[in-house]
Amino acid sequence: MTQAARKLPREFCLRNTLIVARQLIGMHLVRQLAGVRHVGRIVETEAYLGPKDLAAHSSRGKTPRNAVLFGPPGHAYVYFIYGFWNCLNVVTREEGVPQAVLLRALEPVEGVDDSTWGPGLLCRAMHIDRTLNGVDLQGQQLWIERPPEAQRRLRIARATRVGVDYSGDWAQRLWRFFAADSPYVSTVPAAARNRALSM
Repeated sequence: MTQAARKLPREFCLRNTLIVARQLIGMHLVRQLAGVRHVGRIVETEAYLGPKDLAAHSSRGKTPRNAVLFGPPGHAYVYFIYGFWNCLNVVTREEGVPQAVLLRALEPVEGVDDSTWGPGLLCRAMHIDRTLNGVDLQGQQLWIERPPEAQRRLRIARATRVGVDYSGDWAQRLWRFFAADSPYVSTVPAAARNRALSM
């Protein structure tokens, strides 16, 4: 299968956001920069189902900052938090429905040397910043593709999202998906991660 054929079509994102969040686990995120490919296997995601979801950036309506969330689907929504970290989301659903999937962690595959367990670390390792906000994931800078080879079947678990306690009952939704056996998942204790990565 060619690289172009492996790239996820826009229709992949034009579906129920929870399904997209789960099915992104195991896919490859690819960043092409200065002729170098940086590739990581997605092992943790979170779904945000705005505008009703009070944890979503779109819960208070459309603004210049979150406009990309409102479509079209299959684009990158990159936002900046805490004055330091960038976070990458994949816009889902039909245009006008502001929903997205946050990519929280990657397993390095190719050209990735830094830590990738957490949305900010992921973006730093993959050279993703606000200049990619709104970029089409069908383009040549940043995209998601199916792995080129058959991979072991991942055991996917789900849990509550991280850092959204302010959203009341919405914080209890089991809208975080992750590869249960991956040491790269952001919530794995540091000691357990270090043991797994040293083996």
